[in-house]
Amino acid sequence: MTDTPQTTLQKLCHTLQLSETAVQALNIDPNSPFPLKVPAEFLAQIQPNQPNDPLLQQILPLQIEHQTAEGFNQDPVNDLTFNPTPSLIHKYQGRVLLIASPKCDVHCRYCFRRHFPYSEHANTRHWQKALDYIAQDHSIHEVILSGGDPMSLSEKSLVQLIKEIEAIPHIKTLRIHSRTPVVSPSKAPTQALIAWAKQTRLNKVLVIHCNHANELSHQTEQLFSLYKSVGFHLLNQSVLLKNINDQVKILEALSHKLFDQGVLPYYLNQLDRVQGATHFEVDTHTAKLLHNQLRTRLPGYLLPKLVQDLVNKPYKTPLI
Repeated sequence: MTDTPQTTLQKLCHTLQLSETAVQALNIDPNSPFPLKVPAEFLAQIQPNQPNDPLLQQILPLQIEHQTAEGFNQDPVNDLTFNPTPSLIHKYQGRVLLIASPKCDVHCRYCFRRHFPYSEHANTRHWQKALDYIAQDHSIHEVILSGGDPMSLSEKSLVQLIKEIEAIPHIKTLRIHSRTPVVSPSKAPTQALIAWAKQTRLNKVLVIHCNHANELSHQTEQLFSLYKSVGFHLLNQSVLLKNINDQVKILEALSHKLFDQGVLPYYLNQLDRVQGATHFEVDTHTAKLLHNQLRTRLPGYLLPKLVQDLVNKPYKTPLI
């Protein structure tokens, strides 16, 4: 029998040794339409008996998510405005984003696509139309696989899709955006993907999503080393999150640990203003102060760019 959301949350609280008092203080929402989903490997990185653990706060559904605020909506970056064919987003010059899968291995509470209509816009039956669109537009040189999470696909399906992209002559770069290597490294594709990577003509970029140094482990280090060995360029993008990583020392530690594991910090994103995530927002003034302080403590190659995805801008907007 499949666990109910309430049972799953009860098991989580028991595993993390959270007291009944702590659970009540958190004001958990067991009936969230965006339910708890967390893989065992990420759960193992959460400190027990710590209701304010920065990893726990990223995955725990709370009643506060029902709070509404001006400027927060279900499509905060206007994905559906730049959607020429199902599963494809063409917002930036020279590159397109293909929503390869509607699924993720983890439900991040601040996810800007938590309300995205995946049933209409993310299915393998849409791939051919998307590929035809890409093949007809010779200005496109890079394809970005996103989701959901493309690495939640079966490895066979993922590599099949990648090979079909590679067959389009004017595509030079494949970029994969995935949280799977961080939250569930044992599930990240290796065998078939590595075999493809060894012989492909494409430039290969893997952008992981890690917000806190505690998310990284010996398992992630081994996986990143494997990907680097076959020519993947490894980058990280984080989201600036209130009470999770909005301290200079936390961001500094993250950059150093990423570099120790072979990953370069890339973007520090201001929160996309998605409905349900108001409590995670760090105001822009504070974000700029943090970034300027971080600049004094890190070499330039470890300093992520502070950016925001603004509606109708054909690029990520630097805030500094």
